[in-house]
Amino acid sequence: MELHRDGAPYGTVGERCGWFLSRLARGVAEARARGDGRWPDPDDRFPDLPDEGELFAFRYRARKGLVGGGELRCQLRTIPMWTPQERGPAGEWKLTRRAFLEAWGSDGVGLRAVLTSAELSEFVEMLVTEAEECLGSHKSDKSSRIS
Repeated sequence: MELHRDGAPYGTVGERCGWFLSRLARGVAEARARGDGRWPDPDDRFPDLPDEGELFAFRYRARKGLVGGGELRCQLRTIPMWTPQERGPAGEWKLTRRAFLEAWGSDGVGLRAVLTSAELSEFVEMLVTEAEECLGSHKSDKSSRIS
């Protein structure tokens, strides 16, 4: 998969990204649809992971192993936020969960987006759809691109 930033090539990652992205898209949709007492807000619902970790990580690989071609990864993080009450110093901590999507170009420059589960779902669905369109075109020189 080729990564593009503002229309310019940014990096190249992974070989089998489509399968992982398709599985993640299903997992996010299922998690958002489930009622969950711990995460009442659907935007905080993500697939269950052992010890909150990576939802996916794609790196450029060559026959010689890892080469500086780029990286695209997504980690799930729990973020505590202080919610003050209208009167007085009292308040409460509220936990939210967000997906941290990070892309690293071949030159080492990185980009980060912090996404709700709805935003991650939309992003991943778009990537899967684009990959399926590329595969359906039967053009071996066409790659999926992220802009």
